[in-house]
Amino acid sequence: MATLVESPVLESPVTTVADAGAQPPARTHTEAAAVPAANPAANPWIAAISVMLATFMEVLDTAIASVALPYIAGSLAASNSEATWVLTSYLIANAVVLPASNWFALQFGRKRFLISCVCIFTFASFWCGAAPSLWILLLARVVQGAGGGALQPLSQAILLESFPPKKRGAAMALFGFGVVVAPVLGPTLGGWLTDSWSWRYAFYINIPVGILAVFMISRFVHDPPYIKNAKPGPFDNLGFGLLCLWTGSLQIILDKGQEDDWFGAVWIRWAVAILITSLAWFIWHSLKAKQPLVDLKILARNRNFAVGCLLVFMLGFAIYITVAMMPLFYQEVLGYTALTAGLVVAPRGIGSMVGLPLVGIISHKVDNRWLLTCGFGVFGLCSIWFANINTGISPTTMLIPIIVTGFSLSFLFVPIGTMCTSTVTNEQMGNATGIFNLLRNIGGSIGISLASTMLIRRMTFHQTRIAATVPLSGIWFEQHASQMSAYFSRQLGHAAGHPAALAMMYMQMQRQAMLWGFVDIFRWTALVSFTAGGMAWLFRRVTHEKDGTVKVH
Repeated sequence: MATLVESPVLESPVTTVADAGAQPPARTHTEAAAVPAANPAANPWIAAISVMLATFMEVLDTAIASVALPYIAGSLAASNSEATWVLTSYLIANAVVLPASNWFALQFGRKRFLISCVCIFTFASFWCGAAPSLWILLLARVVQGAGGGALQPLSQAILLESFPPKKRGAAMALFGFGVVVAPVLGPTLGGWLTDSWSWRYAFYINIPVGILAVFMISRFVHDPPYIKNAKPGPFDNLGFGLLCLWTGSLQIILDKGQEDDWFGAVWIRWAVAILITSLAWFIWHSLKAKQPLVDLKILARNRNFAVGCLLVFMLGFAIYITVAMMPLFYQEVLGYTALTAGLVVAPRGIGSMVGLPLVGIISHKVDNRWLLTCGFGVFGLCSIWFANINTGISPTTMLIPIIVTGFSLSFLFVPIGTMCTSTVTNEQMGNATGIFNLLRNIGGSIGISLASTMLIRRMTFHQTRIAATVPLSGIWFEQHASQMSAYFSRQLGHAAGHPAALAMMYMQMQRQAMLWGFVDIFRWTALVSFTAGGMAWLFRRVTHEKDGTVKVH
């Protein structure tokens, strides 16, 4: 009878297949274990669709809420600054639960915990939509973020364990539909719901999806034996407290830093000190404790996992800049409505939908490092294409690069996830996916914050440069000002004509300065993408054998 013997070492696990009593054959290169499916009683594709409903719902809700913020502020008599806490409160609770989800899954059972999280998220979504005041909405968003934080890592872990290593590329392709496509469709769906109905329906839409997800998970998802027999140990109170402290500090700094001039504000400096201290303490504790809440030792033992976490951080950084900046450009520079801007960038989802099934098929047949290099290279070239924008483009001018960007993302997310988890055992999968998704979200938060800051500062820089190159006594300036003054004089009266003309010219200068700010951001995004494409070769090569083993060279 054949047996499988797995080494506990994560970086170089060795699997031998031998008859009882025989010595395992010698191996000449590193191999990973042949991992059986975690849900043998159910069709893995049905189980995958079951958990992906929850992930798609959670990621989609984040994008929808961002579009509805101005309407929320107006409806609840809040300022735009206060309305941003609708996003911040959710992200803080979400970031805290993400890496801690593995302990809760081991303690209460992964299936039971996943169903509980979906129920909490769905119930909180109802209260978000029904909230009569901003403070009730913020409280409901905290609960919703806590419920949604575990959905991504648990879904990814179940997906990867449901398929053998050779087919994990297909599993990651399905997971990519939720993580890559949902943020693209979110602004479009959110704009339509908000304009046609109310911002409250951006939360109510989660209720039927959540009910269907609970039904399917209860029917088609099952806990593997190691989950049922797990003994996670006592809850790591210190680790959880430090996790709350540094993730909360980071999110508040990123969200409010630009408003208060970053280090120009005393409270920002104190918050950064708290962030650095708590993060360093959290890392030291997670490496030294016997049973930490988040096992960071996997980063030191498993090279491919560490490289994958670094690349998914850079991917989150780049993709969220593009997702956030493109609709903003169409709205702020070209004057599009939220719905129209969402429709213009929506074809990115078409590119992802085409690319994800393709990369799922070829990911185990081609060296994934080449896929990553090509994917990051194409994404960088599209970013350079975006840097050629101007104020005279039409809604379809950027259609091709937008579609190609979505297609290239398929060749990034799937190979990173596959290579990252190729040498991770099932027992470590929950911990690994929690860290993986946390770093992707942090990369996205940092990317959006830096892009927003750079947009404002580069806009100011270019405005100064443009003003310095326009001679107020020049013939062109005087003729243009005279023509506009004559026009406004006929409309507003002689006294108001000249000031209105100067105001209009100043607005045109601001528009041009903002345009150049977007150009700079897209150029820097291209630089990040090209750098990440080169770093893909830090991965060790992974090959899949016919006997189910995964070999790492």
